[in-house]
Amino acid sequence: MKQFNQIFEGLGSAILLAYRSFASLPNAPRIIKRVVEQAYLGGYSTLPIVAILSFFIGAVLALQSGISLQNFGAKQLIGTLVGESLVRELGPVMVSILLAGRVASAITAELASMKVYQEVDALVTMNIPPERFLVLPRLLAVLIYMPVLTMIGIIIGWFGGAIVCEYVGFIGVDAEQYFHSLTKFLTISKVFDGLIKAEIFGFSIILIACNTGLRTKGGPREIGYAVTRSVVLSLITILILDYFITKALA
Repeated sequence: MKQFNQIFEGLGSAILLAYRSFASLPNAPRIIKRVVEQAYLGGYSTLPIVAILSFFIGAVLALQSGISLQNFGAKQLIGTLVGESLVRELGPVMVSILLAGRVASAITAELASMKVYQEVDALVTMNIPPERFLVLPRLLAVLIYMPVLTMIGIIIGWFGGAIVCEYVGFIGVDAEQYFHSLTKFLTISKVFDGLIKAEIFGFSIILIACNTGLRTKGGPREIGYAVTRSVVLSLITILILDYFITKALA
């Protein structure tokens, strides 16, 4: 029962934090510099690892698809399978998991340190709302860079699959046939569905990270616990939201 109370308490505090943050939206022009800074730290700095993982996920997906589909004489459908999988599922989920592990953990550690060492209290004393100064820039930034990261990851994954199809001997599907199959059934609405997923995942992850960091109490040891809790909650949230969003968009 205690764990359920903690879950609902955390959910309520996260919703309240989001409300208070967006209540400061009229002051957004004053924090443009911080939004750009957070977009750089969260988006641009994460791009290399997103590119590497996306390429190899697309390559492995094409390889596994080739192994399975060659038994049915349907290797020409590899492009469709890779394209649909990356757009609707693997792209948004993979980028979100990277965001939780790399960006959200850093945000939680930073805000938890500020909370433990009373820097947040100092902001309140100076009449600077922490929600406007610390949370809102991060929430606005993730709404900007998350769809961009996801789309770049999806495209690089497509090319990873194309290279495997072209140069792995037993598959033998050239790039032209691969991309023809990929684009034949892929629609703009499916791409937007994937980007909507990414936006919701990214916003939820950063909100959890900020909320967990600002609710940290105790000494320096609690900072590590807060980071672990933030990443675990983010991963669970991704999977839960993935089910319900997929069902809603079906």
